Amino acid sequence: MNIRKEKTPSQSKIEMTQLVLPNDTNLLNNLLGGRMLHWIDIAGALAASKHSNSKVATVAIERVEFREPINVGDMVILFATLTYAGNTSMDIKVDVYSENLETGIRIKTNKAYLTFVALDHQEKPKTVPLLIPETPSEISEYKLSEDKRIERKRKKAR
Repeated sequence: MNIRKEKTPSQSKIEMTQLVLPNDTNLLNNLLGGRMLHWIDIAGALAASKHSNSKVATVAIERVEFREPINVGDMVILFATLTYAGNTSMDIKVDVYSENLETGIRIKTNKAYLTFVALDHQEKPKTVPLLIPETPSEISEYKLSEDKRIERKRKKAR
């Protein structure tokens, strides 16, 4: 009998920090959307890898919200947290904040949801630990991710 390991969202949470340099910006001196997506993908992959103790591949970027521009010279802080773990795949939420280093003001600028699959040494999908949400927020995100997975499977079956 193969018993799956269990982990909580806090055991796989990632905090990643970047500095917005001139080569990261557009003509308005704001962070390029593509660079932000790159950082979001890396932060999500790190959390998924930490949860699964393996390499992972991005399956989907479900939704990204760009709420506020991020300026050159700002610090960007990304928090990646697992919201759901299936058999081989994991859903991750990445919250993004910018901090003005001169004023210390920090604002939430972006939010994204991604799905990753864990890979074994032959780069085939492998089983991941179960996710055990603990806080009310984690339980809410878990249920939301579970509902979205059911809806995706329903649409795929059509």
